[in-house]
Amino acid sequence: MATMKAAIFVEKNRIVLDDKPIPEIGPLDALVRITTTTICGTDVHILRGEYPVAKGLTIGHEPVGVIERLGSQVRGFVEGQRVIAGAITPSGQSYACLCGCASQDGPDTRHGFRATGGWKFGNIIDGCQAEYVRVPDALANLCPIPDGLSDEQVLMCPDIMSTGFSGAERGEVSIGDTVAVFALGPIGLCAVAGARLKGATTIIGVDTVAERMSVARRLGASHVVNFKDGDVVAQIMALTDGRGVDVAIEALGTQGTFESALRVLRPGGRLSSLGVYSSDLRIPLDAFAAGLGDYSIVTTLCPGGKERMRRLMAVVASGGVDLSPLVTHRFKLDDIEAAYELFGHQRDGVMKVAITP
Repeated sequence: MATMKAAIFVEKNRIVLDDKPIPEIGPLDALVRITTTTICGTDVHILRGEYPVAKGLTIGHEPVGVIERLGSQVRGFVEGQRVIAGAITPSGQSYACLCGCASQDGPDTRHGFRATGGWKFGNIIDGCQAEYVRVPDALANLCPIPDGLSDEQVLMCPDIMSTGFSGAERGEVSIGDTVAVFALGPIGLCAVAGARLKGATTIIGVDTVAERMSVARRLGASHVVNFKDGDVVAQIMALTDGRGVDVAIEALGTQGTFESALRVLRPGGRLSSLGVYSSDLRIPLDAFAAGLGDYSIVTTLCPGGKERMRRLMAVVASGGVDLSPLVTHRFKLDDIEAAYELFGHQRDGVMKVAITP
């Protein structure tokens, strides 16, 4: 049986590069040869045992590659074509998909919904930190890469661009809004760019890393707040003349950032949560106005599917946003364990890493 190299979850705090069989595909699938992929913060949650997956699973959910083989029922694509697939790979046929909740896809369930069911790569099926990946439901998920765009230009589309933009979309950012983005990691930076594209005129980024704050300004932040300089809520309220923000986007997943995001909202404001939480959340009574402040709290799992990918790559191709500078480090697949060590410990100014064969 032909084999490939793949990054495999072995146990808590141990992901290793090892050999696995090249995936078999069914009639609705495609086999994609990976040309570039990356490591996500969610992969680090898996590595640390904070998010459970099966031992022996190939990790990774951000594929850029070339079609190696197509299932017998897949039409409209050709072998050798450059494609991406979203981190979320919905079936396209469940009740969840057909009512616009594709990330919560549950085609095998009685009512067609499953929380986080659209997230398959590196969660319930083998992912793409490997030489090859099986893309399920290829007609719903493969998207051709426009001519002239490099792998690194589209590398953010499968996950962090889609996730960050969805923070602004789910928060219903409107023209003239004031928006605060808590945590300027890659997803938070994409949320800044998404808020600008949605029409926000004042965008406040919150972080402490100078490089990230600088990138946030380039992507559209009008102000950056360093939480080491004092009470971040007080700083934001001062910047808004005591009004508060229309939308607060939480992009880290901690009690502290969630609570601060809630406290800076104006009455009737919207908290858009993108973080992956590892413990229960508490909603402070005063910040929530005892439930009478007309606040909205919404959550998002990265939207996927080929139409979402097409739209995101159209933004890149038009020059609407350039996220390739987020790639700060590059590794070969053979060195992916070193890439995890760097990314997991956030050393050397790392934002995103590009992994190539």
